[in-house]
Amino acid sequence: MTVLDWSVIGLYLAAMLLLAVYLGRQQGSREDYYLGGHKLPGWALASSIVATQCSTNSLLGAPAFVGFVIGGGLLWLQYELAVPLAMLGLCVLFLPVFHSGVISIYAYLEQRLGLGARLVASGCFLFFRGVATGVTVYGVASVIGLVTGIPFAWSVLILMGITVTYDALGGMRAVVISDVLQMILLLAAVLVALLWLAQPLAAHFGDLQQRTVPLQHDWGLASGNNYGFWPMLFGGLFLYMAYYGCDQSQAQRLLSARDENQLRQILVLNGVLRFPLVLAYCLVGLGLAAYALDHGDFIRSLPRTAAGAPNYNLVFPAFVAREFAPGLAGLAIVGLFAAAMSSIDSALNSLSASTVEDFIARFRPLPERSLFITSKLVTVAWGLFAIAFSFQVERIAPTVLEAINKVGSMANGPLLMLFTLAILRPQLGQGAAISGFVGGLLCNLLIWLLLPSVSWLWWNVSGFVAGWSIALAAGVIGGRGDRAAEVLQLPRRPTLQLLAMFGLILAICVALWWP
Repeated sequence: MTVLDWSVIGLYLAAMLLLAVYLGRQQGSREDYYLGGHKLPGWALASSIVATQCSTNSLLGAPAFVGFVIGGGLLWLQYELAVPLAMLGLCVLFLPVFHSGVISIYAYLEQRLGLGARLVASGCFLFFRGVATGVTVYGVASVIGLVTGIPFAWSVLILMGITVTYDALGGMRAVVISDVLQMILLLAAVLVALLWLAQPLAAHFGDLQQRTVPLQHDWGLASGNNYGFWPMLFGGLFLYMAYYGCDQSQAQRLLSARDENQLRQILVLNGVLRFPLVLAYCLVGLGLAAYALDHGDFIRSLPRTAAGAPNYNLVFPAFVAREFAPGLAGLAIVGLFAAAMSSIDSALNSLSASTVEDFIARFRPLPERSLFITSKLVTVAWGLFAIAFSFQVERIAPTVLEAINKVGSMANGPLLMLFTLAILRPQLGQGAAISGFVGGLLCNLLIWLLLPSVSWLWWNVSGFVAGWSIALAAGVIGGRGDRAAEVLQLPRRPTLQLLAMFGLILAICVALWWP
């Protein structure tokens, strides 16, 4: 890293803070802060959604999987085939939620089912997204530290100090603008890398044939293969519908749309734009594998994992630091900063929205000005939580992190069931809906424990189907949602329902971690 590289990074970060100050002066309400006042263009909101998904983790993980991980390759692209299908489904299913006029997507569940359903869904989101954000901060700060030589603690403080300040001041407008800038910077870095790697990729393409197969006909039901075509297509369809339509961090961008036409435009653009960007990431992975064949010391120069193996997640930043000219390397690091900010600021903004809308404003009516200020303070509070948690990640056993990620994926199907039931069959009632949600989680837990050869991607489907089946059965047995709660002995009071859900999730995590 040269003085020119540091100058490029410093100018970018300073510009972001000045932009946040400017945007903050245009806000006066929660609708402005969380939804951009419904004034953001559709293409920018679509770019924001794509940028959040195709961020630092993707830029690190995709090249590593495609170019270096055993069993990897262009199979990664199978995952993307489900995105356009999921977007088409949401063009229909998300309309009732959009027209409900909510800020937190979970408020729609209260309108259709009851307060308990809202608190259960929002509480689960806060738990999983809060932990995931802390892990993201740890991962990104580690990469920044390795590339720049800055100690981990300073990497965290610089990254989060700028991100939290930017997010708290600028709100959703700042989030979307930073995401658009991230898309431009990352795309530029990826295209430069592809031009650089074109020659070794062409020379060694024949040596990488095993990694260039894009499809693998495998149902993932008995083979133990998580990445067969069918689980990635069907499981990915339910996963993406749940993530984009039922997760506040993504759905908040959809709720920011001006009208129904712009909402459809955002969904269609997201379905169209995502695949080319991921394809570029994958080609970079193949190019880096070819580059490693020409440079035998490249893999040996990578930092090591705790197990002593090369950390393939760092192949792209290591290549940038090794080959990019002064100034250009700084621009690439700015792209990593921008990608990190894109992932973290959207998560913090959505965590703040769910906290304020579902737990503060819902139970304690306050003047709009007070709630607006509270929104910014809660954003800062979640930022501090992410910072504190990021320093604890190394002390947690890797099996726990894996369990947390899998438990999060277990909830996608049941959560999608909860929203589709609220849209299509609200007459079943809150008790039946929560019974189905809990039943879907337990079904996925049993598949995890008893059928380890089944791809975890199928959990997105099994949780949805099991949840609907149990909700329908509970509705029939009880006759009404409240009686269904009695049948399955679920507590009626919302606070007890929320505590019961957290108890269930905690029990699952402990059971999976326990030796």
